[in-house]
Amino acid sequence: MNGNQIGLGKEGGAQTPSAVSHAASVQEKQSRAATLSDFMDDMPVGSLHRFVVWVIGIGLFFDMYEIFLVSSIGTALQNEYGLSRLSSDFKLLLASAFIGMFFGSFFLGSLADRIGRRKAFTLYLIWYSAFSLLGAFSVNAGMLVICRFLTGLGVGALYPVADTFLSEILPKERRGRLAAWAYTTSYVAVPLVGFFAVWLNPLHFGPIAGWRIILAIGSLGGVFVMFVQHRIPESPRWLMARGRVQEAHAQLRRFADSAGVPVPTLIEESLALRHPMGLGERIALLRRAPYGKRYAMLVVFHLFQAFGYYGFGTLASLVVKSRGFDVTDSTLFMALSFIGYPVGSLLSIPLLNWFERRTLVIGGILSIAMFGLGFAYSDSTLLIVLFGFLTTCASNVFSNAYHVYQAEIFPARVRSTAIGSTYALSRIVSGSLPFILLPVLNEHGPGAMFGVISVALAIVATVVRAFGPRTTRRSQNEINPI
Repeated sequence: MNGNQIGLGKEGGAQTPSAVSHAASVQEKQSRAATLSDFMDDMPVGSLHRFVVWVIGIGLFFDMYEIFLVSSIGTALQNEYGLSRLSSDFKLLLASAFIGMFFGSFFLGSLADRIGRRKAFTLYLIWYSAFSLLGAFSVNAGMLVICRFLTGLGVGALYPVADTFLSEILPKERRGRLAAWAYTTSYVAVPLVGFFAVWLNPLHFGPIAGWRIILAIGSLGGVFVMFVQHRIPESPRWLMARGRVQEAHAQLRRFADSAGVPVPTLIEESLALRHPMGLGERIALLRRAPYGKRYAMLVVFHLFQAFGYYGFGTLASLVVKSRGFDVTDSTLFMALSFIGYPVGSLLSIPLLNWFERRTLVIGGILSIAMFGLGFAYSDSTLLIVLFGFLTTCASNVFSNAYHVYQAEIFPARVRSTAIGSTYALSRIVSGSLPFILLPVLNEHGPGAMFGVISVALAIVATVVRAFGPRTTRRSQNEINPI
């Protein structure tokens, strides 16, 4: 191995003794025989790793754009279609994308275990981009509801695939930090769609309402992925799990070449790990220890975490409006609060390196509850924006931690199935939130609504602490022994 491969700086300067020692250790590890999984865990980060992080981050950017889109243009849609805040049609409009996300995550999430991470990611991104564009041409509320539902199918399926893909290709020492960079890229979309709403909602460009342009912008993700799809690698772990050994080794060499390291002599994975599993076999594995307990934990987790994360993002502008602020002010306040999403995501990058993932998930969810209650009882512009910002900031420390965490606690053969089927529950709960929380807001006020949210988040913290394993800096084989 040459000097560049074992750790010289970009300028080619002399190494410190500790750097030489670390480089020697890396070189020794790489020279030993290893399984493909072990080598992926110990490999240095290369340009192909960073490319995948970048592509997934941009793909998820449009995913988050779609998730927060209707809440940002909701008041414009009320005016466009003459809908009241408590009407069933308006609640359905808010909920339609989340209902689609449930079906997409539940029924399409496991498809990535059959067709591959690369194909699934590309397919879902193009799918929801196409229906987002179609939604911009909606002639009535009913058509928009259908388009939002179909958009949600692709959006719901995309995040589980992205979590799985990142978990499988990133080395264990940098897994959390690099995944957090992808998520941070995605969360820039949240304040962006908020400011688009402030700017474009009141405008008309001839006969074209501004909210239609906001919808059309969401379709650009499909254009992006069509330009880069030929360069996206497949997950070597998934290929190995499907028994496609030569293809797995070929993709592994792409990652190794980009990182400037040779591929060591690889020990053959056990036949069991190379056996393609049908849906029934994947379900059977998820019922075995230790995965049965982890799966049950994730079911409860996703049933209740949506109250905090999506409850705030979907309904916060209506909370502000209920306090007597006009549409423009409430939209601006929420756009300012939404800046906390990318800030919190950036903050999670060092935190994921400093703290155990499980601890960060628990701390994040309890912070959402605390700051959300502060937002509910705020009666001044400054406090509304401050607690809104703190709530969204905590939301994305929590979100990044759990997206990394849930992908780590299942083996590659069933990872997308486990994440997709449980993540689907958060989507259907999110779709039901307008029907659950809006009546509480209307009858009892913001404090009661955020009280309900806080109870749900306390349940999340309890089950993760009781049943969640530790994962930080542990290899995939350590975390997932079967």
